[in-house]
Amino acid sequence: MPRLHDHFWSCPCAGAARYLSPPRVRAAGPAAQVGGMITASRRPSAPGAPDTDPAPRSQRAGHGVHGGRAGSWHHHLVQRSLVLFSVGVVLALVLNLLQIQRNVTLFPDEVIATIFSSAWWVPPCCGTAAAVVGLLYPCIDSHLGEPHKFKREWASVMRCIAVFVGINHASAKLDFANNIQLSLTLAALSLGLWWTFDRSRSGLGLGITIAFLATLITQFLVYNGVYQYTSPDFLYIRSWLPCIFFSGGVTVGNIGRQLAMGVPEKPHSD
Repeated sequence: MPRLHDHFWSCPCAGAARYLSPPRVRAAGPAAQVGGMITASRRPSAPGAPDTDPAPRSQRAGHGVHGGRAGSWHHHLVQRSLVLFSVGVVLALVLNLLQIQRNVTLFPDEVIATIFSSAWWVPPCCGTAAAVVGLLYPCIDSHLGEPHKFKREWASVMRCIAVFVGINHASAKLDFANNIQLSLTLAALSLGLWWTFDRSRSGLGLGITIAFLATLITQFLVYNGVYQYTSPDFLYIRSWLPCIFFSGGVTVGNIGRQLAMGVPEKPHSD
């Protein structure tokens, strides 16, 4: 009895199938090669194996360096902000204590909450202002292309802080015939602080701007009854208060500049 495959191979169409099969094999050859290439590209490269990534090696290395610089810059920015905030809080507590002892600043009894008899919102506000000012000074220097190089060491910064505390202490302790004499004396001391520890045009301009804005904000707070000054002679505040703000801005700016030394440059986006 004849078998089925004998009939198949004896069929006339078998010859046609025989002639059709080689082109299919030839057509499948390039597809198999492409599939093999895709599979090989997906496999993890072994040590010493050729690099199959279409992106240039230098471009991938550049992205890695850029990401590392950005992370390092943001890390230093957060560190400087925390240090400046802490400095602002400590200075606010100490200097405000001097003012309260001299009976210069009066807060309502219900808001006296801290160990230094200061309103609870004063230290956070001063800490935030110190962080903003301390970060702004080196940023302005960088944009103006005038890096500050005068007395850039921590010993000079500590002396600047001591002089600033002394100016604030003088505003609370010294007695003059009138407030105009006191204001002129503190103005001269504040300019002397800038000349001794800063001497930059950006520092002078920022100090004046900070003094002006801080005085406006203080006038607004006193006008709304948040707190008050005894014997105000400059609208609702004391006339020497802008001098304190100016010297404080210069002092915090020097701290911010010193902290910014050795910090990696901010990465520029391509």
